[in-house]
Amino acid sequence: MTAQIDTPTTVTTVYKVSGMSCGHCEGAVSAEISEIPGVSSVQAVASTGEVTVASAAPLDEKAVRDAVDEAGFELVGTV
Repeated sequence: MTAQIDTPTTVTTVYKVSGMSCGHCEGAVSAEISEIPGVSSVQAVASTGEVTVASAAPLDEKAVRDAVDEAGFELVGTV
């Protein structure tokens, strides 16, 4: 199940990421996901493991998984 909130110009998806434990972790994940074309904002919360991503269109899950892997964490799926 994908949690998406759609507006005319933005798609918001909440992902679950394992392994984040601090602000540095949040920053690393946010920075990598922000590099994906079409992403307009990223908010990572280590305490919940949730990463909220706003983008112009739905993102390819493999691109998100690769970005999270590059940051050193694991994408569990969507919330």
